[in-house]
Amino acid sequence: MSSEVDHLVVAAHTLEQGVAWCEATLGVTPGPGGRHPLMGTHNRLLNIAGAPQFPRSYLEIIAIDPQAPAPGRRRWFGLDDPALQAALQQGPRLLHWVAGTRNLDMLRWGLVASGFDVGQTLAASRDTPSGRLASRITVRDDGQLLAGGALPTLIEWASAHPTEAMPASGVVLQSLLLRGLPAPAQALLRTPGVRQAEGPGPALQLQLQTPRGPVTLSSEALSA
Repeated sequence: MSSEVDHLVVAAHTLEQGVAWCEATLGVTPGPGGRHPLMGTHNRLLNIAGAPQFPRSYLEIIAIDPQAPAPGRRRWFGLDDPALQAALQQGPRLLHWVAGTRNLDMLRWGLVASGFDVGQTLAASRDTPSGRLASRITVRDDGQLLAGGALPTLIEWASAHPTEAMPASGVVLQSLLLRGLPAPAQALLRTPGVRQAEGPGPALQLQLQTPRGPVTLSSEALSA
């Protein structure tokens, strides 16, 4: 089994705040995204592919959609956590990564058998000007992240990958460092370009090349 870095999740208190953070921090305006009726969230997307080890990767800026009805379930990525929402009022935060795979069921059961409850698999889709995007994605009922966000959500695309319709942004993912990902999960995921570290520090740390030069983001609170 193997996976790739599909996308990285930056949460914001509002989507407008997230766009302003992206412009101030990365020097670019994120592209359009969409709404997630199942979760009551919405997003903006930025293509960060280009490096050989990250051929199909993007940055997702996500926030609770104030115009959406309550979803009747816990939102993904811990967005319903009051402590997280309080922190997001101070600035967007890198939370999590999503691993793409062509064998979601096998990889999910491997993680479950190793003691990691990655949640159930849900079908998701939304229409875009370039056609419908369709995928299967793992979602925990409690919405919580594992290993501080280092244990990824899994996704398997049933349609074209979103980056195929995204223009180059001038931002390119160079590296992703994880801390706290247990060894059994490391062995199952085998993700190109992802390095592991021990000891204290953020669960996720990534390096981006941007129009403003190199930028480091971590899963600690971010500010513009």
